[in-house]
Amino acid sequence: MSGGVLTLRSGNLVAHATNFVYWLHEQRFLSTMASHSAAKKEAPAPLVVLERFLPYRLNVLASLTSNALAQIYAERFGLSIPAWRVIATLGQYDYRTARDIAAHGVMHKSTVSRAVAALEQRGLIARRPNQDDRREELLELTAEGREIYEALAPQALAFEERFVSVLTSEEQKLLADLIDRLSGHARLMAPEDAGEGEG
Repeated sequence: MSGGVLTLRSGNLVAHATNFVYWLHEQRFLSTMASHSAAKKEAPAPLVVLERFLPYRLNVLASLTSNALAQIYAERFGLSIPAWRVIATLGQYDYRTARDIAAHGVMHKSTVSRAVAALEQRGLIARRPNQDDRREELLELTAEGREIYEALAPQALAFEERFVSVLTSEEQKLLADLIDRLSGHARLMAPEDAGEGEG
């Protein structure tokens, strides 16, 4: 009888010990989950929300617009974004130095140099001496380059019209005025040699 009691008591002890181990693990798990939950609740708010940060939003808008416009001059004329800017600048001003084009389009000089070299190799632009500065050469469109510009310009303007069609005439004018003001202010804030890459 005593042996049976001992066996029964031993079984109870094992069961209690097992239950205690399970309970201990459960408490540790709940404590860990509570700690994680508290950490999540105590996590500080982000210092900058990119979706509401104006410089980021302007950069995203510029990238989306450039990529959409690139479908015209890249797919139909085989031009990169910097090459298109060179063509458009020379189409507007007839001739400019590479440095002028870089400053006008806010591009790195090396980016403009690569675009100029590619366009010159295709026979779309030509160089001539700069009488005001012998260290630089003036760039101008060739007859073939002018043809591409004249074919591209109407399509670019049509793209612009579709792009701003979601705005009223008053909103379009206001947007143009705001862009002019912000661009002028940004040029004063940025370093003189600052420039974008391929964007």
